[in-house]
Order: sequence, then C-alpha cells, then structure tokens
Amino acid sequence: MQKAIFTDTLQVAIVVRDLNAALRTYTEEYGIGPWLLYDFNPSTVDNMIIDDQPAEYSMRLALTTIGSVQWELIEPTDDRSIYADFLKEHGEGLHHVALGVSDYGEALAVFRGKGHKIIQGGTWHGFTYSYLSTQAKLGFIAELYDQPADFVNPGPDAVYPPVAG
Repeated sequence: MQKAIFTDTLQVAIVVRDLNAALRTYTEEYGIGPWLLYDFNPSTVDNMIIDDQPAEYSMRLALTTIGSVQWELIEPTDDRSIYADFLKEHGEGLHHVALGVSDYGEALAVFRGKGHKIIQGGTWHGFTYSYLSTQAKLGFIAELYDQPADFVNPGPDAVYPPVAG
C-alpha cells in the first residue's frame, strides 16, 4: 500500500466566467465572504508553466475561508490557461482541490513517478503552486503548494465587499 501523500485539504476552487457576478452571488445570496481579490499574470507570477513548459496566462481570483478550508473563485482573463479550457469544455464549476503534503519535492516526485505532469503552475511572491494531471486517476485536478516558511502574503489588490472608507 502506498504511503499517504496528502496531509490536509487546503482549498476548493471554482472556475467562473464573471468573477464580479460570482462574488455578488456567493456574498449576497449565501453569506460567504469577505473575499480577497488578486490578479495573477506574467507581471505578478514568475516561472509560469503549462504542460511542463514555460507559458504565460492570466486570471483574476478571489479567496475566502469557510471553516478551515480556503475557497477560491477564478476568472480566466485570457484563453491560454487551464481555466479557460475548463470553461470551454465544462462551463463553470469545481476545478481543483489543493491538498497539503509533508514535502512538496517528495510529493511531486511521487506524482511524476506515476506519470503525472504539471499542467499549470507558477511562483507568486515565492509561493509555488502546481496543478497536476490527476483527473483520469483521481477524478479531479490536485494542486500542491510549496510555501516557504518565511512567506509573507503581499496583501490583496482589492476586497469584496468593498470596505467603506
């Protein structure tokens, strides 16, 4: 039996066509939020890859926490990302689950040994994220994080709902 690779469920992510509309729905109709908004693009993310090759893509995303799990809404802002492909193929919906691992490098080696590749990834302010080609085996895309111990979140580009000021 394979030793457990995953240690925790960190994030559930949903791809949406219109982030602003999704934020209104989640917040106003379901009371989920507040949300921290970020732009990810070649000027904010280093080492961007798609299918294990250097590539550029961009998206807007919003983060909140429900219980101990982070929720992410992602709107692709170009047609090059796996999020844009997902919208074309499936429409809006659950895209990936980020899972904790004891050691990113060891976990990535295990997945590569099973024939998986990084279908998209990058490094944001020193924080590396990698989406793995686990759909056929696990039924979903697994995301792994490599977060340095000294990682400092640079803060959001905006918040929703906006803070009165």
